Amino acid sequence: MRWKVLLLVLMIMLMLSLAACTPAPEPMHLHQIYQRDSIRVGILNGPTSYYVTADGATGYEYELAVALADKLGVKLDLVPSFHLEELLEKLRTGQVDVIASGSTVSESLRAQYRLAPAYQWSDEVLVFRQTEKKPKSLAELSAPVVVLKGSSQAETMLKKQAELPELALSLNETDDATELLQQVADGKIQYTVADSHLLAINQRFYPNLGVAMVLKSQQPVAWLLAKNNDDSLMSVLVEFFGRSYEGAELLSLEDKYFGHVRRFNYADTLDYIEAIDKVLPRYRALFEQHSGNLDWRLLAAIAYQESRWDPKARSPQGVVGMMMLTVNTANSMKVTSRVDAAQSIRGGSQYLQKLLDRMPERVKMPDRLWFALAGYNIGYNHVESARMLTEKDGADPDKWAEVKQRLSLLRQRKYYSQTRTGYARGDHAVYYVENIRRYFDTLLWVDEKKQAELKIQQQKQKLAEEYGEQLEAAANKPAAKDNKKTTTKTGTDRKS
Repeated sequence: MRWKVLLLVLMIMLMLSLAACTPAPEPMHLHQIYQRDSIRVGILNGPTSYYVTADGATGYEYELAVALADKLGVKLDLVPSFHLEELLEKLRTGQVDVIASGSTVSESLRAQYRLAPAYQWSDEVLVFRQTEKKPKSLAELSAPVVVLKGSSQAETMLKKQAELPELALSLNETDDATELLQQVADGKIQYTVADSHLLAINQRFYPNLGVAMVLKSQQPVAWLLAKNNDDSLMSVLVEFFGRSYEGAELLSLEDKYFGHVRRFNYADTLDYIEAIDKVLPRYRALFEQHSGNLDWRLLAAIAYQESRWDPKARSPQGVVGMMMLTVNTANSMKVTSRVDAAQSIRGGSQYLQKLLDRMPERVKMPDRLWFALAGYNIGYNHVESARMLTEKDGADPDKWAEVKQRLSLLRQRKYYSQTRTGYARGDHAVYYVENIRRYFDTLLWVDEKKQAELKIQQQKQKLAEEYGEQLEAAANKPAAKDNKKTTTKTGTDRKS
């Protein structure tokens, strides 16, 4: 019995000794986040992830990061960068907790890091300029394909090159994916590879960008975490993205940034950009004058959708003018001539504001605006019918992303018979709203670009004027010195 007690004592001593030699476990990742009261999110600057406007920060990934910080009840410590490799280094060294790049994840990155649940899927596509001949295969390419070094697209192309050695490839280390798309549009390079959701965003501004072929389908877009055995933050992300799917937050966010850009019309976008340059200047002052609480560029986008900025446009249904007002709407807005551009724009603006004011207060922007635009197209009561059908389905009637899926049901008798308002071309209202959103985005981009160019021109002119004054002053100053020297010399000569 005694030897058993002795053995037990020895075992306890051995366990204590081993415990003393074993380093203390690192605090859990999630615990560290709560300790510092912030989550550090590495994020790429770009149109699909994060960028800063006059109204502040925005972007799909940015809004996800804000929502995650809110869920955790901590501050958001954003770490932006133009280069993924810089963010990966910060993740490896613990300077960021997670990376939200907004791009597809390569197979090599999947092996080196942990992927949070994918919340979006995108194709990797070969992009070319639509004014050039469309290649039918990689073997037909007439120039190198330029891709970002270290990107998922570069990895895809390197594998293609291994199969097709004559395929020319250029790995770019200085630009970002959006800049490469712009270079294709400008004719500086002929081909690049991009995520399809990034291309869709940029086609509004560069309509000559086209898809030559899909290289990889349905690639995951997901956040990256360091590869370790700590599951605390990963568990939070699994729940966060799962609940966001269930609660339709991801659906609403997807619709906000990408829902209106999936349908792209090359010819229409080209015509629109040309009209911005040639037609819009005639009416811009009127849109600015009558915009009220609205952005004048939104009002202009509505007018383009309605009439292509033609004040005498007339539809088969009898609506007339720049803003295509019906007789009843024109009368209620005190418009005496529907073909008078100023009256039509004023009437259309006031009518849209009336629709916005009519929406329940709980409906927030921008959903409130999309509902009002749909009401402008098919009538407020039909939109309310679609919201009622949405609520019956157990979905959120205050979210445009949910309601637009039910608007098309107003064409079907088994659905519109459940409403007081009956049949409506609800699918047309969806196209109508999404077209206006595209036109608005494009006009914002063109107008801001022109303002930036004008500002640069004014700065150059100011510098030229200041430099000219300095040159004139400098030219006059030496002349005065020469006169003085001549006088002195003359005086000296006299003394001699």
